[in-house]
Parts: sequence; C-alpha cells; structure tokens
Amino acid sequence: MMAIGERIRFFRNLRGMTQKYLGTVVGFPEKTADIRMAQYESGTRTPKADLTNKLAEVFGISPDALSVPDIDSYIGLMHTLFTLEDIYGLTIEKRDGEIIMRVDPFNSREAQNLLDELHVWCAEREKYRNGEISKSTPMSIMRKLLHRN
Repeated sequence: MMAIGERIRFFRNLRGMTQKYLGTVVGFPEKTADIRMAQYESGTRTPKADLTNKLAEVFGISPDALSVPDIDSYIGLMHTLFTLEDIYGLTIEKRDGEIIMRVDPFNSREAQNLLDELHVWCAEREKYRNGEISKSTPMSIMRKLLHRN
C-alpha cells in the first residue's frame, strides 16, 4: 500500500493543488510551505495527527484515508479498497449474487501493472494450493515483485 506521503501527493493532485497552496492552507508560512509539503510527500518527514487531520479536512476525506490502513479492521479494509479504486480503477460489483473485483487494464498504466502483478500472484497461489511451494515462498516472491523497478 501507499505510504502516507504518497497518499498526500495523490489527494493533492486529485484536488489540483500545488504543494505551496496546500502547505499554506494547512498553516505553514508561504515561504516554506512547498518545501514542507515536499518533505511530507517524499517521506523525509511524517505528519503528526493534527496535521493529518488538517490535510484530511482540506481534501474532504477521513484522516483514515491518509494513514496506512490496518486491513485487519473493517474501516482499514474499506479505505484500502477505496484507494485501490482511486489509483487503479478497481471496481467491485455484485453480479448474480456474487461480489466481483475487477481491474480495467485500460484505466491507467498503474492499473495494467497491478493486473500483471495479480496474474503472478494467482499463479503462485495455485502452486501453493497444489503443494508445489511452501506458504513462505509466495510471500518472498511478492516481496521481490514489490521491490523491483
């Protein structure tokens, strides 16, 4: 999932704001507003709860949407799904009583990349189910996928 800085950048761009504008709106001096926002977006600084709350208010979202979610909770999972929808064009539909998740590869380059990685994941999951690999193997492969360029 995206780190908080990437989420700040995503919502800032989604709202058509510059770093300087966003920084001034949340209370940084105009002279350093863009530098401070760049630091948060790059991950060199991590916003405290009060700043996260201000940013969420400016974006018109829940502060949970900026935090890296805990997908063990229902709310965290919902925010993760919304983020996947926003970034990758993931759609979740109900068809014939079943819930179907779909990624449209024509939505964006990111959507195509996600779809490619999901195909790899499905192949590895099938190997695991067939006893060809151990449970730790798919995670090591996924870590490699996440860290490649």
